[in-house]
Amino acid sequence: MKVADMHCDTLAELWYTRWDGAVPMELKKNSLHIDIEKMRKGDYLLQNFAVFVNLDRKLDPLESALYQIDIFYEELRKNADMIRLAKSFADIEKNMQDGVISGVLSIEEGAVCKGKVEFLRIMYQLGVRMMTLTWNHENELGYPNNVPTDSSTVFPCGPETLLGLKEKGYEFIEEMERLGMVIDVSHLSDAGFYQILEHTKKPFAASHSNARSLCRHCRNLSDDMIVKLAGRGGVIGLNYLGSFLEEGETDRTCHSRVSRMAEHARHITNLGGMECLGLGSDFDGITHNLEMKDSSMLPLLEDALKKAGFSSSDIEKIFYKNVLNLYKEVWKA
Repeated sequence: MKVADMHCDTLAELWYTRWDGAVPMELKKNSLHIDIEKMRKGDYLLQNFAVFVNLDRKLDPLESALYQIDIFYEELRKNADMIRLAKSFADIEKNMQDGVISGVLSIEEGAVCKGKVEFLRIMYQLGVRMMTLTWNHENELGYPNNVPTDSSTVFPCGPETLLGLKEKGYEFIEEMERLGMVIDVSHLSDAGFYQILEHTKKPFAASHSNARSLCRHCRNLSDDMIVKLAGRGGVIGLNYLGSFLEEGETDRTCHSRVSRMAEHARHITNLGGMECLGLGSDFDGITHNLEMKDSSMLPLLEDALKKAGFSSSDIEKIFYKNVLNLYKEVWKA
């Protein structure tokens, strides 16, 4: 079964090995969840590579992003026979015809643009086709749904329902729609979600979020949010992190099981229809108790979905078709 994954943090991990002075890892083969060899075993046709910037590191966010983008392009150059850039739907189609994986560039943390819409346009010119407006920190664009620092109070963690987009956030979402860049509401506050819904026209994504009704994590979507996002034609990326799938005493006590992923998939599609769900693994940004230990093991999830009663055509939609349809709708040629 072909795979299109809307979110991973692999680029950041490749960058950290260089920044921290460790032995540099490469995309072709490494010890991470995602490398080219594992993706080929998992039958990937597309992977979104997020430029992830953790503001806790106190590094310049724009500089950090540019380092990761440079790594992305260098790794594509070295492995052009197996993975190539996709900036348009036509690029995806051409890569599929040539039998190579499409690498899509996205951003996780709108602070990389420093509140300047000019920098957003430069990111688009560099190939960025999706961006989360926030990560876990307030920035120039808006406010996140954050997790309490005391892990014992993760369940439930209350969402932010009052603070949403800032003035710059409204400016950015207008420009993102004009450019043809997917607005990603994963990490954004609940208030921000509904402001996106009110002030945009195109479909948008929650690239790596699950169902809050099944797991009371503030990073997951409420039933109403699922219905509203689906009604706009958007796509939710199923997140593989255990604490987004089940509740436990702490993050480390939660398990990531494919059977539980299937339960979230059933809940989301029952609410929003079969066209609203995709994959958003969060690979290389997640740890602890993973049944699917890396990107070569997607057949485990396919089997779990079959056991849960999803048809082959349903699974095709979840695994890749819904994501491709979203990109075809939002991206410009």
